[in-house]
Amino acid sequence: MDVKESGLTYHDNRNAQESAPLFEPPPHWPLEEIRKAIPKHCFERSTVRAFGYLLRDLAIGGGAIWWTQSLVFTGLWILAHECGHRAFSSSGVVSDVVGFTLHSSLITPYWSWKITHHHHHMYHGSMERDELWIPDTRSGLGIPESHDEGVLEEYFGDSPMYCMAKLLACHFIAFQAYLISNLSGQRRFPKGTSHYNPYAVLFRDSQRSSIIWSDVGIVAALLVISRFSWRSVVPLYWIPWFGMSHWIVFLTFLHHTDPVVPRYRDGAWSYVRGAAATIDRDFLGWQGKFFMHGTSHWHVVHHYFPKLPFYNAAEATEHLKLFMGKHYVCSDTPIFQTFWYNWNHCRFVEDTGTVLFLRDKKGKYARRVAEDKQS
Repeated sequence: MDVKESGLTYHDNRNAQESAPLFEPPPHWPLEEIRKAIPKHCFERSTVRAFGYLLRDLAIGGGAIWWTQSLVFTGLWILAHECGHRAFSSSGVVSDVVGFTLHSSLITPYWSWKITHHHHHMYHGSMERDELWIPDTRSGLGIPESHDEGVLEEYFGDSPMYCMAKLLACHFIAFQAYLISNLSGQRRFPKGTSHYNPYAVLFRDSQRSSIIWSDVGIVAALLVISRFSWRSVVPLYWIPWFGMSHWIVFLTFLHHTDPVVPRYRDGAWSYVRGAAATIDRDFLGWQGKFFMHGTSHWHVVHHYFPKLPFYNAAEATEHLKLFMGKHYVCSDTPIFQTFWYNWNHCRFVEDTGTVLFLRDKKGKYARRVAEDKQS
């Protein structure tokens, strides 16, 4: 029996060769007739358009490579951060050797940063003693006690383009600016306080030799880098390095800056309250978990227990959520949207009060403070 299928005829029998579909060769069409069936403009070539596609593909390829490299650099930096907490290994020697090597190769002073980061963990959320992302105060900005929105507009009425330029500058240079001159750090420190200065107020006399070794590590890394040509080192190191610096600022800002998490003063602060004043975020989805070792996905538990290894943080967080209940804060809002919103709306805190929430450009806050019966 002959069977029709898709315009072809084949014999319905069990023989493998005879049951194969038949091929019917196409006619010997004149090529000119085929050409006439296609609109003339389809044959027009544009050198400009072709180069446009070439540049597009190169940009996407280079961007994809640099994107991935920046994530890998950030992951290595985070592993060095784990070493600083001795979460990498129970051996202090192993942690310090690995951390010093990784951080130095990424132009980060290992022991200098380790010391101040320890202070950040000890006093996170404290207006007086925390180390970074300290919010501006009303008096620090010169805003009068009584004001209307018109007064605040004078302080925060920046154009979108200016805000974007400032934000981009922050992303790519703020981390080194913090290390070099204490940008966004404690304002009680002298102007120009630097992680690279062994005599800075950040450090005790007994720590000076460690700071010097941190500087030696940076110099050694720069000397190694300088042995390669700029043509090689810029695309393979410096561009991903700036990308890494961007991610570090992005991560840490969103860890600790949001309208719904408080800052504390005086007796209202405690270590456990400070640890609760951070946020777990879905940062770049699987890429954040894979490349960045989940540092943003499970950051709250890290502040309670810095020595807890990152690969156990997801499991620990599930138990922590149950314990903390309503006091656990997380967000799955897209991070770029969140950063732009928080950058523009988390502007200042009041000079008075012990539990403080950031106010926006209109002087409004996202949460009211209930009576604190424990401070």
